[in-house]
Amino acid sequence: MPYRTLKSDCVIETIDKLGLRIGERFPDSGLRRVAIDLGAIARRCASEADRLTRPQRWIRASVLGVWIAGASAAAFVATGLHYDGLDMKATTFVQVLEPAMNIAVLVGIGVVTLGRMETRWKRARALDYLHELRSIAHVVDMHQLTKDPYRDVAALPDTAHSPKQELFGPALERYLDYCSEMLSLVAKLAALLAQSCRDGEVAAAASDVETLTTGLSRKIWQKIAMMPRAG
Repeated sequence: MPYRTLKSDCVIETIDKLGLRIGERFPDSGLRRVAIDLGAIARRCASEADRLTRPQRWIRASVLGVWIAGASAAAFVATGLHYDGLDMKATTFVQVLEPAMNIAVLVGIGVVTLGRMETRWKRARALDYLHELRSIAHVVDMHQLTKDPYRDVAALPDTAHSPKQELFGPALERYLDYCSEMLSLVAKLAALLAQSCRDGEVAAAASDVETLTTGLSRKIWQKIAMMPRAG
């Protein structure tokens, strides 16, 4: 199913190309450095997503160890059972049954606990990366926050503390477009993690990141739509 899942190498390639485009158009901008950081994060996310798809052998080996220990303990209890044909004393049966049931309960608890440990471990790893993606989305938003499309035609003069703005017209529109693209790619990295870790909490967190980036991108496109056009 080549077109039904996200491919990490394609996402990374798109991020790298965006960084090159920003560097060619705005070589000294802070947005270019953000794009470089996003590329580094993308590579770590891709590596983590690949790790999340694989079973954690140390956890599964622990589960197997619990099973073996439980089987060994049950065998040890069984060797202490002495009977003559089908004639078994009730007291002897109870004495053997009680530790056998305790062993079964402990083995069951151990297996369930260790089995859930893998899910919790993967969830924690994925949520850490999603938190980082949420943060970089806000960083991108900070870079476009003070970009005013009406600054060059505004009737009000700048004040002493007005934010410095060097981009106007088509250059500003392209800068805002780059910000929107970067936010979309942040959402794709979140989707990549959710795709690799089939967990409800991870899927919800990835959806939150996508909702955040969509909302921030919508603000950017509102600016672009309101930009004065020549002619």
